[in-house]
Amino acid sequence: MAYEGILLGMGNPLLDISAVVDDEFLKKYDVKLNNAILAEDKHLPMYDEMSKKYNVEYIAGGATQNSIRVAQWMLQIPGATGYMGSIGKDKFGEEMKKSSMASGINVHYYEDESAPTGTCAVCVVGGERSLIANLSAANCYKTEHLKRPENWALVEKAKYFYIAGFFLTVSPESIQLVAEHAAAKNKIFSMNLSAPFICEFFRDAQEKALPYMDYVFGNETEARTFAKVHGWEISQWPKASGTHKRITVITQGADPVVVAEDGKVKLFPVVLLPKEMLVDTNGAGDAFVGGFLSQLVQEKPIEDCVRAGCYAANVIIQRSGCTYPEKPDFN
Repeated sequence: MAYEGILLGMGNPLLDISAVVDDEFLKKYDVKLNNAILAEDKHLPMYDEMSKKYNVEYIAGGATQNSIRVAQWMLQIPGATGYMGSIGKDKFGEEMKKSSMASGINVHYYEDESAPTGTCAVCVVGGERSLIANLSAANCYKTEHLKRPENWALVEKAKYFYIAGFFLTVSPESIQLVAEHAAAKNKIFSMNLSAPFICEFFRDAQEKALPYMDYVFGNETEARTFAKVHGWEISQWPKASGTHKRITVITQGADPVVVAEDGKVKLFPVVLLPKEMLVDTNGAGDAFVGGFLSQLVQEKPIEDCVRAGCYAANVIIQRSGCTYPEKPDFN
């Protein structure tokens, strides 16, 4: 089986500005742990304050890009994955490009002339993280970029698609184009609930994309919010194409992974990590999806996909941000 370009991701490429902060800092900016939000005006000074006050690390991030990087790392086949999103023409954008290409991903960024590359403040307290994203250039992605022949070629080539729910705030039209292509060509389309605010405030865009989702990922908080907002179980939502039954995969931190398929629910225990080995949970959910997809594209059974997801998440939480050693030792 040819793996070149088999998996394509689209999302918001962000540079993570990560630091261990304190409760006072969280309180000052009205930030809750284990949450992900978009920056408002009141949050804008925090990026500067973090880099002055704390020991800051800059890591290429953005939820979808993290998952694609982890899938690429697990597969160890250069060019097996592709990624699209919007960056600025600046130093951060250049760094991002370098880092992604070095990972072996075929990146096709849209480069926006007017806005700087997006950033995400990652505030870590006691190993738990809170994300505040200033999308900036990431918010400027245009469908025209996707439709260019050299970019649409990546869509034609891919057999699996993954888009984090965060992209619903940027380009629902692009998501729709890819989703409809996947349904028409019998390919696998997957998305992530990504954050409670997506389920609450981008409900219409989410509902429009839902019928196309073959796999839905999320964590327990997002799944609960989804059920509250939509009044539906995710896995029971009607499907656009009848070829694949929808499979919902929900992670719950240290508790078992829940897989719902065809009205049946299975639980898979996770690899538990002693508390003292936990560095931070930033990127854990993204890494889980990346590990999962790395086996899915090889048509492995769901047990193996979940096991690979748990393995990848376990590696990531022992390091700062969504980073990993040179080679995986998953078998």
